Amino acid sequence: MDEGLRTDEPRAFRVPGEGVELQAYAWEGDGPAVLFAHATGFHARCWDAVIRRLPGIRAYAIDMRGHGLSEKPAPPYRWSHFGRDVAAAARELGLRGALGVGHSKGGHAVVRAAALEPGAFGALLLVDPVIGPRGFRRVMGEDEHFAARRRNEWTSPGEMFERFRGREPFSRWAPEVLRDYCAYGLVPNPDGGGYVLACPPRIEAAVYAGAYSDPEGDDVYDAVAAVRVPVRVLRARGRAEGAPLDMSGSPTAPDLARHFALGEDVPVPQYSHFIPMEDPAFVAAQVREMLAKLG
Repeated sequence: MDEGLRTDEPRAFRVPGEGVELQAYAWEGDGPAVLFAHATGFHARCWDAVIRRLPGIRAYAIDMRGHGLSEKPAPPYRWSHFGRDVAAAARELGLRGALGVGHSKGGHAVVRAAALEPGAFGALLLVDPVIGPRGFRRVMGEDEHFAARRRNEWTSPGEMFERFRGREPFSRWAPEVLRDYCAYGLVPNPDGGGYVLACPPRIEAAVYAGAYSDPEGDDVYDAVAAVRVPVRVLRARGRAEGAPLDMSGSPTAPDLARHFALGEDVPVPQYSHFIPMEDPAFVAAQVREMLAKLG
């Protein structure tokens, strides 16, 4: 374990999203706030290992709708909804000039939120955000993604950890992140003993289905163009041509950074899409660098 890790536990509370109630967590500290947004199928506490490496920093993390302990409305799950939820949470938290950090879908949501609430964020760190090439569209049914068939019932978080730790992609994760993923990614089974996933498989699949087909939302690139603060885009290794659409490679458009007014492209080919899970210390260092840009 790294030296100088923070040991304080976060305060859990609720914040309003757009028409839903979200679970949120706060770590006390000084200076500009950092708001963390997680990926599809994950939860706020997947950021714990990063935040542990940011002693003294004021941090917030939220469970997205359908995930963790937040409300779980019935599908559809349009990605514009997640951006509006993050914007609503930022308003409720009174953020001004904060650093927005988003991984995967969380990066997509933070961009939309920054466009909706321009004063809330002074910089963005997008960790392999799911923002593909402009104009890309994909139609997928809510039961087509493999997540719809994910195993849902577990006897304990420990069983889940032991099952996953030797399997890809989890075998490349830092063990502490995998433990947090399992510990906070299960909830008691309402229909009997044991546990079920906090993000039910049908909802995770619906989120993937809503990634690129959002009749209620505008093009995310309109939000990209509206963001006028420094933005750093971390891009994982590229996906080989013809490779399956898994997360071994980056879903981020290679030219995404240049579409921002103040964008910076940082390729990190040593990592898969799961950058915060594989190297939380690296992501924490990126957070500190971006905080320095806020002054």
